[in-house]
Amino acid sequence: MTGLETLWLPILLSAVVVFAASSLIHMALPWHKNDYRKTPKEDEVLNAFRPLAIPPGDYMIPRASNMQEMRTSEFVEKMKKGPVLILTLKANASTSMAKSLVLWFLYSVVVSAFAAYLAAHALPPGSGFRGVVRFTGATAFIGYSAAIWPMWIWYGRSLSTTVKETVDGLVYALLTAAVFGWLWPR
Repeated sequence: MTGLETLWLPILLSAVVVFAASSLIHMALPWHKNDYRKTPKEDEVLNAFRPLAIPPGDYMIPRASNMQEMRTSEFVEKMKKGPVLILTLKANASTSMAKSLVLWFLYSVVVSAFAAYLAAHALPPGSGFRGVVRFTGATAFIGYSAAIWPMWIWYGRSLSTTVKETVDGLVYALLTAAVFGWLWPR
């Protein structure tokens, strides 16, 4: 077993590398440019929502209150007639991404810490590059990609976006694994 305290440098450095790679992927490359389409008649949609003053949160429209209501002809008709929405409303905010970027970096630290924890309990100091990469890479891939697929399965998220985010997660996992393989205690 490797002491977790000896892995603070690969934990932090892998988070920095993932942060830099994700910035490149999302800002410099056109890879995610079309993940979210512009709503037709955007101004009309915004003007229709404003007076409703719906608080920030996640909503499903139409939404049944219980299983019995889901079986009623009225609810079935609403679903058939549409539109059917899964909607996330955010609080009005500036266009600053500072908070999201800080939270993303902290998330990357957490993923790397879990990768370090599992590898530290499975591998002794001096383990080979390949073994370290296998444990940390698999853990990081799960941390960056596994939870993306239920959004496609249950909420109809775009398959294209889901696949692209999974590929991003694979890139982040490989970078995390490479840093750990390089800096694993000898």
